[in-house]
Amino acid sequence: MKIESFKKIKLPNKPGVYFFQKGKTILYIGKATSLRDRVKSYFGRDLINTRGPLLVDMIFKVDKIKWQETDSVLESLILEASFIKKHQPYYNTKEKDDKSFNYVIITKEKLPKVITIRGKELKMQKHTRRHSHSVLEGKDLSGRSKDSSEYVSASFGPFTSGPQLREALKIIRKIFPFLDDKSKNYMEFYRQINLVPDLNDHKLYLQNIRNIKLFFQGKKKEIFRNLKKEMHAYAKAREFEKASEIKRQLFALQHINDIAMLKQESTFSQSLGDELRSTTPSKKQILVSASIRIEAYDIAHMGGKNMVGAMVVLENGEPAKSEYKRFKIRTQDNTNDTGALKEVLERRLAHTEWAYPSLIVVDGGTAQINVTKNVLNKLKVNIPIVSVLKDERHKPKDIMGDKKNALKYKREILLANSEAHRFAIAYHKNMRNKNFLK
Repeated sequence: MKIESFKKIKLPNKPGVYFFQKGKTILYIGKATSLRDRVKSYFGRDLINTRGPLLVDMIFKVDKIKWQETDSVLESLILEASFIKKHQPYYNTKEKDDKSFNYVIITKEKLPKVITIRGKELKMQKHTRRHSHSVLEGKDLSGRSKDSSEYVSASFGPFTSGPQLREALKIIRKIFPFLDDKSKNYMEFYRQINLVPDLNDHKLYLQNIRNIKLFFQGKKKEIFRNLKKEMHAYAKAREFEKASEIKRQLFALQHINDIAMLKQESTFSQSLGDELRSTTPSKKQILVSASIRIEAYDIAHMGGKNMVGAMVVLENGEPAKSEYKRFKIRTQDNTNDTGALKEVLERRLAHTEWAYPSLIVVDGGTAQINVTKNVLNKLKVNIPIVSVLKDERHKPKDIMGDKKNALKYKREILLANSEAHRFAIAYHKNMRNKNFLK
């Protein structure tokens, strides 16, 4: 298709899914935050540099462009995966053949979980059904092994972007709380931020699971009908608390705020490229990745003895446990927590081969923020800092420091802080036990 033909097409500035076709044959399917801007990008002068020879070949063959608008970016992501699975377009070869892409599956058990797995794992799962053994073994909340009756009840995908899928599941989970394969470790935390429902209400939880399935099937109208029916039934039975929860879900579904979900990757990557072209070599180390990396730190000891530090990492909202680090404090022999934090930060930042974080989370208040700023200033490194302030029961009561990031990444900050505390305490107890036996 030539640029002149494309200019005659009036694409909307709305989210949706687009189809490049040759006659009735679908060559390629893609998703967009803005259908107009995304499709227009295929007809730029630098096409071969930005898109590669395979898609250049496709554009020359295209003689028709169709599209389907969606109410939200989240729905465009889900609809794209559904259409790719259905039509298997030639130029979406990677989505069809590469088994490393992600799928969402819903497990078949009393309290189903919603989890993500790789395509190769899904293929193994289908194979293992015939051999009475599940690839999901060990992911059950109770820790018991699964038998052949506990496998996948539904699967959705392929999803080509892991970060975007994780963002999508965050949004869906806020509307319809569900269990995942991490719920056992983070159950109390998830309850605090309303990501797990009342598990004693089996009926309500299964309603959530049913609505999640319908959402991934693109049947939002059916979800609305179900929710309204359930809300009226609960109200009639004078179960007003449950009726209020359904009302919340209806409102959230009507007001999905997800426009940053698809923009995040492209906007951040573009600004990253611009900065790398104009920045000094020392600053490039900070901009090594387009993913959102959060590092959280905590200090643990008992009366100044067996003092240790811990660093945990979240990448795009998920714990990256292979990146966790432990530090045995060398310079402090008393209860100087800020001195210990200073040592940990200096030792960590000396490792320039480790990717620098997008945000640093410390446990404490103004003193911890100030010592972190001083360490960063000496190294001439600019990284936003927040601290999690605790109440007398050691529960989070405020997030201090960089307010913009505190609001944007509240869930991630609290999770990172909780993980850092858990990891530091575990290391401290381990060291204390070893020293006791000496």
